[in-house]
Amino acid sequence: MTDVEIVSIGDELLRGIVQETNAHWLSKRIAARGATLRRVVLVPDDVEVIAAELRAVLARAPALVVTHGGLGPTDDDRTREAIARALDLPLEHHAGARAIVHRRFSELAASGAVGDAALTEPRARMAILPRGAIALDNEVGTAPGVLIRYDATTIVALPGVPPELSWIWEHPLAPILDELLGPGGFAEQTMTLDLRDESVVAAMLQRIQAAHEGVYVKSRARGYDEADHIRVTLAATGPSTGDAADAVARAERDVRAALRDASITVLGDAPDA
Repeated sequence: MTDVEIVSIGDELLRGIVQETNAHWLSKRIAARGATLRRVVLVPDDVEVIAAELRAVLARAPALVVTHGGLGPTDDDRTREAIARALDLPLEHHAGARAIVHRRFSELAASGAVGDAALTEPRARMAILPRGAIALDNEVGTAPGVLIRYDATTIVALPGVPPELSWIWEHPLAPILDELLGPGGFAEQTMTLDLRDESVVAAMLQRIQAAHEGVYVKSRARGYDEADHIRVTLAATGPSTGDAADAVARAERDVRAALRDASITVLGDAPDA
């Protein structure tokens, strides 16, 4: 199984100004490729803190670490500097990143979204990358993504704006993810039970998960009001989506049989609840 870690960066996340949704979005895409997300860490816009966290990640040597946030034009966008410090690399002007930034501001100026296309100092800052980095195109925003390889780990830094992050992940980064993680496969099934007491099914689900290696079986309680039904989710990764779906289906049959034996009714199903 290929290991992945996420470092979410931003004071606004730690202060509750912005809700952290990028890690949730990324976790589903990582699982869909059959990789294992081992850790998600939230850190401030502090160069030393980010660099220290990256050094700790690199010591664990996952195949991929994804950071998001801190790539913009403002003084508190420090992720590029932190990556350089963690890897003991100099920062330098990157021609490819500069071309991306220039093109995007030219397009935005032509559309009237910004006043001009000039590469001001704050804009040009987005094209200063650690030596040896690859700039990833961004057709939604203006900050290029950053990719750099260190020993067995590939570091990918993405913008924190969700549409920019998702576009880079699904377009310029996609072939690199194929290489690192493989296409993989993921399947998930959620069922809603006519039950509000999670303890009733705890041992049953533990036994079924133990019998189905590689399948994650999890009950989710919501409360004890009349409408707060327990949900049970089964999820698996595999070499392909078909393999993952077969593993989930086998575990699901056992869950349904155990629920019938316990006289617990399944109220409904959802493929991705």
